[in-house]
Amino acid sequence: MSATENRTQRPPREVARWVLEIEAAAIRGLLPQLDEGFDRAVDVLKSVRGRVVTTGMGKSGLVMRKVAATLSSTGTPALFLHPAEAIHGDLGMITEDDAVIGASFSGSTEELLRLVELIKRLDVPLIMITGNSRSPLAKHADIHLSVEIDQEACPLNLAPTASTTATVALGDALAMALLEARGFTPEDFAQRHPGGRLGKRLLQVHELMHTDEALPQVDSGTSIRDAIYEMSKKGLGITAVVDHTGILAGCISDGDLRRLLQQGNAQLDRTAGDSMSTGPQTIQRHELASAALERMEDHRITSLFVCDPEGHLEGVVHIHDLWRLELF
Repeated sequence: MSATENRTQRPPREVARWVLEIEAAAIRGLLPQLDEGFDRAVDVLKSVRGRVVTTGMGKSGLVMRKVAATLSSTGTPALFLHPAEAIHGDLGMITEDDAVIGASFSGSTEELLRLVELIKRLDVPLIMITGNSRSPLAKHADIHLSVEIDQEACPLNLAPTASTTATVALGDALAMALLEARGFTPEDFAQRHPGGRLGKRLLQVHELMHTDEALPQVDSGTSIRDAIYEMSKKGLGITAVVDHTGILAGCISDGDLRRLLQQGNAQLDRTAGDSMSTGPQTIQRHELASAALERMEDHRITSLFVCDPEGHLEGVVHIHDLWRLELF
């Protein structure tokens, strides 16, 4: 029995489960609808020299605003154009270098039909997302993407629910396919998300590392006593040991010093090169702060030395610098 036939009031959680099952089924139902049109859409959007203009009325318009935001944040410049405002002057926002993605579940939204006539005159690619492949908008599109569903997740089968969920999911699929097609990287993502916790997770190591006078380092010939002084002065509980060319040779940590002292005070007359631990963990300057934290936790260490590809010491990042960011 469908929800429209069952008029008895159901417990809220039962309604919630019913809604979520229908919306999940709507997304799963997109899989057999994917065809070569999706591949062509990605190719068209990837080749656009201008921007991707999204459009839609009502709930579809809200969804397409989100699609534009997702595209913009993942490497495809995009903006939303309200179809009613477009036919009253805002059509000038579309240039010959752009492409348009429209959404209308019925495929016969009047405002979009009027807008399509104007878009055709501009000769820009038009991709339409509809729930009816036989609709006017589907037939006028250069590429049609289907989001046909069995029913809305509304007891009356009226409020746009499963249809909008399917549309936003397909928009995400387009954006992610474009992300991969463009070779979009975490570093690219970081440039577009500098604020908040997300921006912090995408900070690069060189933005956090201790360098120059704040970097604890000694030559391999330095005495242990002077190495201890360097560690105390810089306050990170560790010092790098470098050779005469500046290449990282090893390190001395608080733990190394404790082990030396357990062997007697005579050990304090040794050099840093004689006493260092070799093969310290390193990272390169352009790797992400989140990757540095993960590496420290994996190896149960508190510091990572930052080196260039040839092994020259550039800095050090301490776990406290990463904890302060509240990365996770």
